Amino acid sequence: MGLKPEEYVDTQRFKVPSRPITDIFTSKDTAIDRSKCCRTVPMRVLVLGVGRTGTVSMRDALKRLGYEDTYHMMSASVENPPDCIMWQRAFEAKYDGIGRFGREEWDSLLGHCQAVCDWPAICFAKELIEAYPEAKVILTTRNVDTWHASVMKTGYWRAKDPELRIASYFDWGAGLYYPMLTKFFETFFKDDFPNKGKEVFAEHYKEVRSLVPKNNLLEFNVAEGWGPLCDFLGEPMPLNEPFPHANNADSFVKRCRTRNRAQMCNAAFRYAVIGVLLYLAYLILGYILMF
Repeated sequence: MGLKPEEYVDTQRFKVPSRPITDIFTSKDTAIDRSKCCRTVPMRVLVLGVGRTGTVSMRDALKRLGYEDTYHMMSASVENPPDCIMWQRAFEAKYDGIGRFGREEWDSLLGHCQAVCDWPAICFAKELIEAYPEAKVILTTRNVDTWHASVMKTGYWRAKDPELRIASYFDWGAGLYYPMLTKFFETFFKDDFPNKGKEVFAEHYKEVRSLVPKNNLLEFNVAEGWGPLCDFLGEPMPLNEPFPHANNADSFVKRCRTRNRAQMCNAAFRYAVIGVLLYLAYLILGYILMF
C-alpha cells in the first residue's frame, strides 16, 4: 500500500548537499542539517509581524534581553543555507499537500531558538501557534503603505534580483536560498506582491489576531521602544540603552549585493581550481605517455 501525498517525503530531493571546500568567500556560512537536530531550548516568543516591520531590530532587542537566538530570514539566507531545504518541505506540506511538517519538524528546524521572527516563518503563523501554545505572540506593526514601498525595494527586489538568480546556478548557498525565497513570494503573497501585498498584509494580521488570546498578544511598533515590549515579556528594561534600529533599505541592498559578489567569487574560484587540476592531470598523463 503506497503512502498518501501528505505522508510522503522525498528524502533524496531534500538531502543537504555538501558545501564545496572552495567556498572561501562565504566562510562564515555553516552547513548544519537541521533535520537531524532536536529542541534544546524552549520556544518562548513568536514574532509574527511580516518582514520589514522592524524584525531585525526585534531580533537584536530579544538578544539583548537574553533570549537564546531568534530565528530570522537571515538565519537561512546568510547563516545556515541548508535550513532552506526544511523551509521548502514546510512550504510543500502547507501549500502543495506533500509530506508533513508538524511539531517534530519545527523542533528540528527551530530547536536551537527561543524566538522566531520575519519571513518565511510568518507564513506558518497558525502552525507555529499550534506547535508552541505556551509562547507569547508579538505582532510587529507598521503603516501598510510605507511597509509595501519598503518591501518593493528590499525583499521583493531580492526575489527578482538577476544576480542572485544567476548565482543560484553556480553557488552552493545561493542555490539553496533562491528557490526558497521565490517559493515564499509565490505562496504567501499569491505570486503577485506588487498588487496583492497589501491585501495579504491585512489578511495575515486579521488571522493572527483571531488565533491568539488578547492576553497573550502584543501589537508593537518598534518606535515605541523598550517599555511595551519589556512589560509584555516580563523582562527588566535596559537602562540608558536605545532600542535597536537596524536593516534600513539601503543597508539591505548593500548587504545583498556584497553577498552576491562573494558567491560569484566562490563559483569562479571553484572552477579555477577545477581547471588547474585538469591541466595538471593533462600534464601528468602526457608525461606518463612519454615513457
